[in-house]
Amino acid sequence: MIPSYWEKAKCELSCRDEVLSSLIGRYPGISLVRRADSFSTLARSIVGQQISVKAADSVWGRLVNAVATVTPESILACENLRECGLSGRKVEYLQDLALHFENGKLDDLSAMEDDEIVKALTQIRGIGQWTAEMFLIFQALRPDIFPIDDLGLQRAISLHYNAGNPMKKGEMREISEPWKPWRSVATWYLWRSLDPVPVEY
Repeated sequence: MIPSYWEKAKCELSCRDEVLSSLIGRYPGISLVRRADSFSTLARSIVGQQISVKAADSVWGRLVNAVATVTPESILACENLRECGLSGRKVEYLQDLALHFENGKLDDLSAMEDDEIVKALTQIRGIGQWTAEMFLIFQALRPDIFPIDDLGLQRAISLHYNAGNPMKKGEMREISEPWKPWRSVATWYLWRSLDPVPVEY
């Protein structure tokens, strides 16, 4: 599912920011796309923590083979999660995530405001601010998320707006002001400038 706001956001960002105008023109025909349900998105983000994309894909593939369909029920029923290449801690995180979904604690995510979703998700073991923000961008498709602690975003902003020199968070926030209310879209195109292949969760 492509966000309904995508074309409008591209047009407004292109008019407000020369850098983004150039990046948007450089990557036609691709956009942010929601691929999975809420549980799978969060489970995949836990699997991928602190390992390479290639390693994460491998572990995820083994997990899918072990449970067929990644659901709260299948995760809780699976007795050999460690054999998929998951650490003991990540197994605990996945099981805690599954319990939150099974107990109905995350049933109303779509009705929540952005900060309420972050608060709800960060109550789950293994999910911090960054993971919650990735959920807001990639699964909830919220248009105005600015994950300022993301290293890729920091690198892209410094590259395009400060000749590659590091910038303070306050400076980055100031640069992002004209991007409102489309900072998720701006972030996505800045990521593309570092890696043209879109990440999907």
